[in-house]
Amino acid sequence: MAWKTLDEMDLAGKVVLVRVDINVPVENGVVTDATRIEKIAPTVKDILAKGGKPVLLAHFGRPKGKPVPEMSLRPLVPELAKALGVPVKFAEDCIGAPAKTAVAALAAGEVLLLENTRFHAGEEKNDPELSAAMAALGEVYVNDAFSAAHRAHSSTEGVAHILPAVAGRLMAAELKALEAALGNPVRPVCAVVGGAKVSTKLDLLGNLVTKVDHLVIGGGMANTFLVAQGIDVGKSLAEREMAETAREILEKAAAAGCAIHLPADVVVAREFKAGAENEVVGNADCPADAMILDAGPKSVEEIAKVFEASKTLIWNGPLGAFEIAPFDAATNAAAQKAADLTKAGKLVSVAGGGDTVAALNKAGAAEDFSYISTAGGAFLEWMEGKELPGVAALMK
Repeated sequence: MAWKTLDEMDLAGKVVLVRVDINVPVENGVVTDATRIEKIAPTVKDILAKGGKPVLLAHFGRPKGKPVPEMSLRPLVPELAKALGVPVKFAEDCIGAPAKTAVAALAAGEVLLLENTRFHAGEEKNDPELSAAMAALGEVYVNDAFSAAHRAHSSTEGVAHILPAVAGRLMAAELKALEAALGNPVRPVCAVVGGAKVSTKLDLLGNLVTKVDHLVIGGGMANTFLVAQGIDVGKSLAEREMAETAREILEKAAAAGCAIHLPADVVVAREFKAGAENEVVGNADCPADAMILDAGPKSVEEIAKVFEASKTLIWNGPLGAFEIAPFDAATNAAAQKAADLTKAGKLVSVAGGGDTVAALNKAGAAEDFSYISTAGGAFLEWMEGKELPGVAALMK
């Protein structure tokens, strides 16, 4: 895969439009978690070091195409200045006179933040006029927002077709990690897919069984696959109407030579609450009045062996109801095993998706994974084998 990077551009004296993801939580006008702001710092600092003038494009919330004062990007200026260590100016709009005036006044060593791109209805419609108005502000376009790359919007794709376009440091790191996991991985490859519903991950499962050697299925999804095999799962969360689809996925996996791993034993309880009375039973022995809330110790042992036999791991979704103990045990143990193998240089591990990041952080395993993607929807669409418009626009 070949995308252009910052290293291939002469930025000296040029206005550089940088699409970033700074969709951070704000309470009473104050940023409560600046992680996403901190992550864009390497790209912006690089542009400054190369003599460029960074002008940041970003969306915030869902204002539905009109200005909403509560969704202004202005409150982010202090956190940006802190993370970048340089003065950050603000423009009241992302196009037109306010933006042009602010860009013209930008001095070397300063950064400009433009107002929320979604204050314009044309942004989400990828309106050519809006794209042209944005592009008119700069000379080079840098996309550093992989999390928005699955959307063909003016600021994520439209501008990239008008100006010379490259990937920022964060975007390039994400693409490199994903290419190592699914594009051209070291085999054998194992994928862990968990979560509540098969229906939300049909495209993902369909794509993965043709790409990986082992597929570990966990969470409520595993229950649906057990139902598909004629197993009674009691009161467990399961999409019984998806049984035929689950059987089709199993057949597709068998034809592709992908080994599917479902829980051999499960942790069951009569109520879903922290510390609920529970027991471990075989996967076909769930009592009629109980529900499966986690994979059991034998299942974890099997997963550990699969990890040990693999060279590459892609992880999306927990193995059980990880939010509450003791039903986080399988996720925690498997995550720790993957982290240990990664640390020992035996495994390349890439994980992504909201619940996944939360689960791996909770297990204390996240920092030892090779790469953790916070991109959510874009990460999933990549795993589903779909082309991401924002990435396609950066290809050589």
